[in-house]
Amino acid sequence: MLRSAVKISTRFASENAMKFSFASASKEFYSNSTSVTQVDLPTGTGMMGILPNHVPTLGVLAAGWATVYDAGQANRIFVSSGSYTIKDDGSVSIAAEEAVAEADIDLDAARKALDEIKAEGNNAKSEAEKVDAQIAAETMEALLK
Repeated sequence: MLRSAVKISTRFASENAMKFSFASASKEFYSNSTSVTQVDLPTGTGMMGILPNHVPTLGVLAAGWATVYDAGQANRIFVSSGSYTIKDDGSVSIAAEEAVAEADIDLDAARKALDEIKAEGNNAKSEAEKVDAQIAAETMEALLK
């Protein structure tokens, strides 16, 4: 029993990366990558950091910036919503409803879109239209943070 505990702790200490996958309906960002050392995710309860061999967890993503630390580089990807899974073997999977790499975002266009969304919300005739505009505005505001 002690030997197996020592083997497990040695394996955990020697591993400095995780098996990592991240995709949305329109794009696969990572597929079974083994060079990712940390992931920071926006969740409904705040930001969550994931390091190699994190405890198994399931969760829901909130609108915001996910940061993936890959081979010493921080890559930011905006997610609108989605889910994440950390499995028993330490592998991490992220399924985003929508996701866009920071390099692919035009912040000036996003600011203009936010103004248009707010105007639509102010002119909304039904409660459903107001709620849709509010959700869109909150997502766009998270993108602009």
